[in-house]
Amino acid sequence: MDADYSRATDGATERGSDGLTVLGLETSCDETAASVVRLSAAGAEVLSSVIHSQIDEHAAFGGVVPEIAARSHVEMIDGVARRAMAEAGIDYAALDGVAATAGPGLVGGVMVGLSYGKAVALARGLPLIAVNHLEGHAVSARLGAETRYPFLLLLVSGGHCQLLEVRGIGDMSRLGTTIDDAAGEAFDKIAKAMGLGYPGGPALERLAAQSRENGGDGSRFELPRALLGRKDCDFSFSGLKTAASRLAQTCESEQDRADLADAVQKAIARQLSERTERAMLAYAEQHEALHFVVAGGVAANKTIRRTLEDLATKHGFGFLAPPMVYCTDNAAMIALAGAERLEKGLTSDIDVAARPRWPLDEARANADPVHKKTGRKGAKA
Repeated sequence: MDADYSRATDGATERGSDGLTVLGLETSCDETAASVVRLSAAGAEVLSSVIHSQIDEHAAFGGVVPEIAARSHVEMIDGVARRAMAEAGIDYAALDGVAATAGPGLVGGVMVGLSYGKAVALARGLPLIAVNHLEGHAVSARLGAETRYPFLLLLVSGGHCQLLEVRGIGDMSRLGTTIDDAAGEAFDKIAKAMGLGYPGGPALERLAAQSRENGGDGSRFELPRALLGRKDCDFSFSGLKTAASRLAQTCESEQDRADLADAVQKAIARQLSERTERAMLAYAEQHEALHFVVAGGVAANKTIRRTLEDLATKHGFGFLAPPMVYCTDNAAMIALAGAERLEKGLTSDIDVAARPRWPLDEARANADPVHKKTGRKGAKA
């Protein structure tokens, strides 16, 4: 069992006729979020989902400033949580537990949400469930439709890019991961080099759409393809990020910029598709029921979503993705992951610590780390 969880003394918690109702808290980056989710025999029902975005606070800096993010979380967490409870139409007595992101992420922000969750748990006598932020993304597709385990998952966001076999809550194996930058980070850094502002990913997607509308040709830009000699499922986006950022300096017109954005988007979609196809072929050899889920902020990109959906159809996989509102960071996915853990009797001690790094497949990360020098913070995802 994961060292961050203990088995409740009274065993698993039954959903009952009314289900399990959990308050979720998310503060791992630049959104302060709270949500109430009820898990019943009919599936997951989101009773409320409140998100305070810090985009305006970080826009002037071209990216998230950890100190600003942490201070904003301190100011907003109580109001956001109270609003989530009010919109759910319940009081604290109706809760079965409280779940909070405990990592990975910007540790100053993570500590805010986790500390607030501990306070609620202590004050109301509720079980505390410390949730891995990535596990929240892994189950997020279950917020939109009944999604059965096991499934093949592509988790692709601003800070993470992984392929995983998901057999159930807390039971996941890493098939591939990025050896440097994540896809979402590449989107944001290239967009910044092109002067598109923050957040860069959506801005670059809009600019790429302009290229197609104007009959542009992104293929005129040559971008590197990473790790072509390797047959594993790992990713690399640093070379693409550097090359595209340099090309951005040569763009002389708005059409040049739009074409480059189109080329970048297609290059990222291609690499995600190539590595995912390898994972699908290996996964299909071991499973009869073939389900593919894509989750994380980059899953909101329409071109990437369409490319992966076509790939799933080609190989006989059912395609699933969270509703757009649950692709980016939110607390509903944290509440759901917490409810699924609570149902299995997995709760956390009140002294559980915030973690800047927390791989989903910790055994694989420790045995075969992508970054060999893990440092005192532990293995990276």
